[in-house]
Amino acid sequence: MSGLSNGVIVDITNGAHPEDPIVQILSMKRMPNGAQERFRILLSDGKWSSSFAMLATQLNSKVASGEIANNCVIKMNRYVCNTVQNNKKVLIILDLTVVRTAEEVGGKIGEPVVFDPNKNPQQEAAPAPRTTPLAAQTAQRNVPNTSASPARTPAGGNVHPISLLTPYQNKWTIRARVTHKSDLRTWSNSRGEGKLFSMDLLDESGEIRATAFNEQVDKFMDMIEVNKVYFISGCTLKTANKQYSTLNNDYEMTFNKMTEVTPCHEASDIPTMQFNFVPLDQLESLEKDTIIDVIGVCKEAMDVTSITSKASGKELRKRDVQVVDDTNREVRLTLWGRQAENFDGSQQPVLAVKGAKLSDFNGRSLSLMSSSTLQINPDIREAHKLKGWFDNGGNTAETVNLSNQRGGGSAGMGSNFKTFGEAKLENLGSGDQADYYTTKASVVLIRKENCLYSACPSDGCNKKVVDMNNGLYRCEKCNREYDSFNWRLMLSANLADISDNQWVTVFQDQAEMLLGTTSSELGFMRENNPDNFQNIFTEAAFKNFSFKLRVKMETYNDESRLKTTVVACSPLEPREYNRRLISEIKQMSGQS
Repeated sequence: MSGLSNGVIVDITNGAHPEDPIVQILSMKRMPNGAQERFRILLSDGKWSSSFAMLATQLNSKVASGEIANNCVIKMNRYVCNTVQNNKKVLIILDLTVVRTAEEVGGKIGEPVVFDPNKNPQQEAAPAPRTTPLAAQTAQRNVPNTSASPARTPAGGNVHPISLLTPYQNKWTIRARVTHKSDLRTWSNSRGEGKLFSMDLLDESGEIRATAFNEQVDKFMDMIEVNKVYFISGCTLKTANKQYSTLNNDYEMTFNKMTEVTPCHEASDIPTMQFNFVPLDQLESLEKDTIIDVIGVCKEAMDVTSITSKASGKELRKRDVQVVDDTNREVRLTLWGRQAENFDGSQQPVLAVKGAKLSDFNGRSLSLMSSSTLQINPDIREAHKLKGWFDNGGNTAETVNLSNQRGGGSAGMGSNFKTFGEAKLENLGSGDQADYYTTKASVVLIRKENCLYSACPSDGCNKKVVDMNNGLYRCEKCNREYDSFNWRLMLSANLADISDNQWVTVFQDQAEMLLGTTSSELGFMRENNPDNFQNIFTEAAFKNFSFKLRVKMETYNDESRLKTTVVACSPLEPREYNRRLISEIKQMSGQS
């Protein structure tokens, strides 16, 4: 007895969808063209064989590991059979279980005959071996509203799988879920102005990026929603620009005037997201700027801070999050904008990120991009497994911080801790790149003179304005005059620890943290209550903080000097500081 589902290839080709059929893979062939690896396979059910079959890309890892090999016997857990060009049927295996390995089988089972309905039309009428009422009920039960039924377009045609799209096809319709939708973006250059938005589309066979420009933005921007499923046709297909697309597809779509998008209300079988997670212990072996999917538990979330973009001059909001996984590695992940402001890490959630960018800044770190997708506590197997590990000892396990080699991270004790004396002895900041380190220090003195300046009130500017002495204030950068301004802080402070002292520059958010008040309140005190203004600076002295510092040699008027800037600061946490001291004592005594 072969154990194979005899005749099942004919059944599937004729539109049936038997549950969990058993077949044998006789051979595999890597499909050429493009960087995305895909395998075409020759299947046998013991009676018939067919080469019009392929593996979905999510099964490539099983091929690479040798689990799927020539002559192995498999159970097809999930599969679809689609009609493509010239009315050909293609079977795509989405999920499988290896029932018997190639070594256990030892060779081809039976003498299957090649099945090709185009050359052998009489085979289409071959009797199916399903004769019992129970079998008929089983086949019927798998048809409606599941992956068992061949999906149909609103016009009654066949749905085309994303994985089989090429620029050489004319008419096709896909049924896909929108897993990510970008914000509206605009551009202006010598060739004109325009606007665009993009989206990531996913079906059971794969995923693809689609972009809409100008008139298509007006038509589809408000209509298309994340996590909804749509029938999409009439797009232009071209080779994907990997600079902007991180998806595992050689092609991408562009909407045009012939594009049609129709909501699909019955699509529970379309997956919600497709991840290819990279364990954190593999990050050090990857190239800088690699785009990857990662999953980890939020071990610690830092406060939201602001930086000024060198490219646009705009103020950006960011939050650094320390994530850890069960390889006992942790890495810094940076969130931006609204995601940074709205993120709550207090319950230590599991974070799944699709399309994070890997950086070698301060060791290894990750950052979200506009095309990245962040899911918090996703209902997937990997997330449940990771949360179980973390709650059952992972939260106290010794970990290696990949973002710790040259500093970075937060103002906590775990980020390249040094005293001022050690930083000076190591000549930090004297190289081509800035250096970062963390220290515990006391505020000795803050200069009150020139601690405040009147800044432009427009979003993201913060440049100093000029008082026109007529009730208006001019910003040279914006080339505008305003009837008001914002107070901004820029402090010069002297910090000291047990080894040395250091003058540092402290900007807005960190300055407000040190002084315990806002810049607008301090500006009001300076104008209306000088005594309270003085008390703010007096009370700030001799308090202990954790500081993250940036040091870089800067040249001005042919004179070089080391500039130290506070990147982040927070009140000293005694428990965290004591843990670091205990760890150092153990290292010095050879106990760790």
